[in-house]
Amino acid sequence: MDLSDLRREYSRAGLHRDELDADPYKQFEVWFNQAKDAGLIDYSALSLATASADAFPTVRTVLLKLFDHNGFVFFTNYKSTKSLQIEENPRVSMLFHWLPLERQVIINGTASRVTALESMKYFATRPRGSQLGAWVSPQSSVVSSRRLLEGKLRDALKKLAGGEVPMPEHWGGYRIKPESIEFWQGRENRLHDRFRYINPTEGNHWEVERLAP
Repeated sequence: MDLSDLRREYSRAGLHRDELDADPYKQFEVWFNQAKDAGLIDYSALSLATASADAFPTVRTVLLKLFDHNGFVFFTNYKSTKSLQIEENPRVSMLFHWLPLERQVIINGTASRVTALESMKYFATRPRGSQLGAWVSPQSSVVSSRRLLEGKLRDALKKLAGGEVPMPEHWGGYRIKPESIEFWQGRENRLHDRFRYINPTEGNHWEVERLAP
């Protein structure tokens, strides 16, 4: 299939240096809230790229659950492919792609586990079905059929019988501490606006540089 004629111009808005907040976390919050207010579906979804120790990359979609000046947090099964790769190589990349707003945010940094207390605090807020799913699914492992997973879910429902669902030991969060954060705004003629925050210091001062599209 030839897709060479599939294109459109990006003309919704521009991005200027003097519009950017000196704090990239605050700038991210502005764009994140604008994505929310625009009614975008799954605006908290991001593509997370990880690589194994031998540099073989994989990418998947996860949901952002917390961000502040300590970093960006998501939760997962610690036995999943993403977790095993993070344990081998903690350097990761994240991409938020808000296509209707013609925007991207690219974050490169280092991932580390959050505390068990932080994980338990979030786990307690999850819907019961999601809590049970964390027990039932051997994430990233080969399974013979969906019927097997559904059977394990029925067994879990009977075993817990309405009681509190404890957090599995193999489940929890990762916090990504950024080393660079890029804000990308689509522009006409593919001359996109790209600004990258780099080199955070102890005083949390970031340098900002414009990148060629």
